[in-house]
Amino acid sequence: MRFGIFMAPFHCPAGQDPISAIQRDLEIVQLLDRLGYEEAWIGEHHSAGSEIIPDPMLFIAYAAPQTRSIKLGTGVMSLPYHNPLLLADRAFFLDQLTRGRFMLGLGPGALPGDAQMLGISIEEQRSALEEDTDVLMRLLAGETVTAQTPRYNLVNAVSQYRAYSEFDIAVAAIASPTGPRIAGKHGMGLLSIGATAEGGFDVLAHHWNVVEQRAAEFNQQADRTSWRLVGPMHLAETKEQAIEDVRFGLNDWAHYTQKILAVPHFRAAGDTLEERIAWVNETGLGVIGTPDDAIRQIERLDKQSNGGFGAYLLMHHEWANPAATQRHYELFARYVKPRVQGLAAGPVQAEQRAIGEWESLGDRVERAVQAATDRHFGAAPVN
Repeated sequence: MRFGIFMAPFHCPAGQDPISAIQRDLEIVQLLDRLGYEEAWIGEHHSAGSEIIPDPMLFIAYAAPQTRSIKLGTGVMSLPYHNPLLLADRAFFLDQLTRGRFMLGLGPGALPGDAQMLGISIEEQRSALEEDTDVLMRLLAGETVTAQTPRYNLVNAVSQYRAYSEFDIAVAAIASPTGPRIAGKHGMGLLSIGATAEGGFDVLAHHWNVVEQRAAEFNQQADRTSWRLVGPMHLAETKEQAIEDVRFGLNDWAHYTQKILAVPHFRAAGDTLEERIAWVNETGLGVIGTPDDAIRQIERLDKQSNGGFGAYLLMHHEWANPAATQRHYELFARYVKPRVQGLAAGPVQAEQRAIGEWESLGDRVERAVQAATDRHFGAAPVN
């Protein structure tokens, strides 16, 4: 299983210095790169004041030379907002610039204010995503495309670029079956953003069933390793410390989801900090607790998925101050990631074996040291 982040990014409340906010985002991606996380997905938003990266491709182009190995994806490009030919060109170009570290994530657009300003009907967004993905995938395959919609007119359009690698392409799924339908039809990955939320968790296995059914219909391969689940966590050494940490910013984030975001399937419950912490921990949405709590959450999601998934993406937020947020990612990398990936098994087994052999081997070492000492003094000249 791979691990990474899904970075909207959330900077709540609005009104913070955007320069330092984006710098914090960059530093988180750099930290994850050093800690061995595999992926970071960056969002696109144009309204509502808190999710302030308008172009994830620009952010990726800026972050790529300041990181070493982490893959960087658009999480997501709101496809109905873009001309498919221009998006295909930019995807190819970023894949070349990053030497294969680019990933392309697609979605209908999450903020209704974005669509409204662009003159796109909210009711139209999901059907537009299906239609536009068909066009985009043909362009990415090198085809010449003629297609006209209310959003663009392509006439014998073909990209002059080619990919550096077979970069990952994934589509977002929150509540509707649109994402799974598209993923299955085109053999794409699935970004299940609402999978851990109440209601979303219940349809987790169903979403992948849709992917498999559609994949069979269109002669595609449904690959569970390309399925990514997104959920929020904040970890500390103790649950009490984690709760103390989120006093910094959980209320501001919850207020954003309740009063500003206008996305009902991801709306915080409760009016007090205690109620909102309970909403995270008790509904199964996420974890405010310890690395052991995080391991149990991932095991629970793995079981609920009825067959497994390929990656878990921590929803990035600023529930805690920057130092505690960085500590959260360090704890996850130190204790959760190696346990789930199996990398800790060898050292743990080696330690247990050493404990079991300690008494007998210790006695032998002691006797060997004494024998060497005796030989040395026995061989020394006598004055």
